[in-house]
Amino acid sequence: MKWIAAFFLTCLAPIVAAQQPAQPDFDHSAKVAFFGITYLDESLQTQTYGPDPAEFARIEMLEDMVRDWFSEAGLTFVDLTPAEEDINRVVNLAKCYGCDSRIAVKLGAQYSLVGEVQKVSNLILSMNLQLRDAATGNMVRGRVVDIRANNDEAWARGMRYILKNAFFN
Repeated sequence: MKWIAAFFLTCLAPIVAAQQPAQPDFDHSAKVAFFGITYLDESLQTQTYGPDPAEFARIEMLEDMVRDWFSEAGLTFVDLTPAEEDINRVVNLAKCYGCDSRIAVKLGAQYSLVGEVQKVSNLILSMNLQLRDAATGNMVRGRVVDIRANNDEAWARGMRYILKNAFFN
C-alpha cells in the first residue's frame, strides 16, 4: 500500500497539479459594480411556515463580508444609483444573460460582481459569487459551494471559503 502512495506522490501528483488551470489575475485597483447577493428560496419550510427574517439578515452579512474583502484588497465599488431603473427591472442579476456586465460598463466599472444563495431545504443551501469582466461579460473568478446547515456560522464559512479560495488566494 505504501508503494502506491509513494508512486502517486512522486509520479502522478505533479501531472495532476500541472493540469489545474491557472485563474486569470484581476486588477485589484479596479472599479467594481457589486449588485449584491440574490436569495432564492425554494424550500418546503418557507412554503409552509413563511420566510425566515434571519436568512435575510444573513444575506446582508454576506454582502458586508464581500464588500470588506474586496475593499481590503484595494478594489473600489461604484455607486449603483444611476442605474437603479435598469437594476430594478431584473429579478436576479446573477442570471440575466449579461445585463450585469452591460450595467457595470454604463457605471464605469471594470468588473461586475454578483452572488446568489439558493435554499433547497433547511439543510441544503448553495451559494456562489462571480466576478465578470464588464467589457466582455466573461467570468474572471467565481466559485459555487454547498453548505449543509442553515445558520450564521455555516453561511459565513461558505462565503469565506469562496473569497479565500477563488478570489484572494
